[in-house]
Amino acid sequence: MKKVATSLLVILTSICFTCAQQQDSKVKADENTDINYTLEVVIPDLDNPWGMVFLPDESILFTEKSGQLIHYKDGKKTIIEGLPEIYVRGQGGLLDIELHPNYKENGWLYLSFSSPEGEGEGGNTAIMRAKLQANKLVNKELLYKAAPNTKKGQHWGSRLEFDNEGYLYFSIGDRGQRDENPQDITLDGGKIYRIHDDGRIPEDNPFANTQNAKTAIYSYGHRNPQGLTLHPQTGEIWEHEHGPKGGDEINIINKGKNYGWPVISYGVNYSGTTFTDITEKKGMEQPVFYWVPSIAPCGMTFVTSDKYPEWKGNLLVGSLKFKYLERLVLKNNKVIKREKLFVNNNDVRNVRQAPDGYLYFSMEGKGIVKIVPKK
Repeated sequence: MKKVATSLLVILTSICFTCAQQQDSKVKADENTDINYTLEVVIPDLDNPWGMVFLPDESILFTEKSGQLIHYKDGKKTIIEGLPEIYVRGQGGLLDIELHPNYKENGWLYLSFSSPEGEGEGGNTAIMRAKLQANKLVNKELLYKAAPNTKKGQHWGSRLEFDNEGYLYFSIGDRGQRDENPQDITLDGGKIYRIHDDGRIPEDNPFANTQNAKTAIYSYGHRNPQGLTLHPQTGEIWEHEHGPKGGDEINIINKGKNYGWPVISYGVNYSGTTFTDITEKKGMEQPVFYWVPSIAPCGMTFVTSDKYPEWKGNLLVGSLKFKYLERLVLKNNKVIKREKLFVNNNDVRNVRQAPDGYLYFSMEGKGIVKIVPKK
């Protein structure tokens, strides 16, 4: 009788734990990876391809975190000259790249990178723009530089995204200083920023008239945002960020809002100890979705292409931790289904939809691949 009771207790405990896990992560990921698509390696043998864009001639311009900007066309890789000094440390280096919405007319491209310029030893996240001329960057302009510098190697951010009105958004992580930076609008770090395409601060930024504030800030209370994308219907900026152990989040970025880090979180310290007892607080935003356990999300895009009818309207997110691409099915801004795609690959660093409608994603230690419908 005692054995039966013990067994029953173990079963009930297991059931409760499973329910708790499913409740925490909201929607359990579907393990079924039998899909109608295959992968075609486009650019092989890359180390850490962090950001990528598609030029009007359908060639690819991408960054290697180690500090190289590379143009790929007709099977040939060309290293672009003229980069600023890159401070490569930990998660930092040459990070994201984005094209101006009117790139065909003005030729501006934008880069985020770890820069040693400015106050103090080490580096912090910087945003610049330049033009590409004969495989060299020209007309270089530094638009924003976070301060102060630090030798910490974690949480640089940093994604770039334009909205439909031509504003440039970029992310900077908390730089490993969670108790100082994210909740203080007079400090850089743990923020989403918004600027004009030439670096000017928009007059209607939420803290443009706040004394001592970093006036480029658009939202705050973030940890390490490595995903920014524009919603194709609403025009909203969607963001995802790394939590600690558990608590990676997807958020819709709204003007002047506080997203809670580290006051509220669905995660714990890497050691398993807690740093906060609450997941909600008045005046702080709740995520659209959160992952428990963490997947270490990096890069994301909405699928709008007719080439992937089963995925149209879905959100694709890369996983560094579990080495797959995750498909999130949405309804009324809620995740109602998850699916793991292309499992057992390498760390997925970025995912983009090209102008021709094909989806590409990059993997550390492998390269850039194209998702091709099976015939």
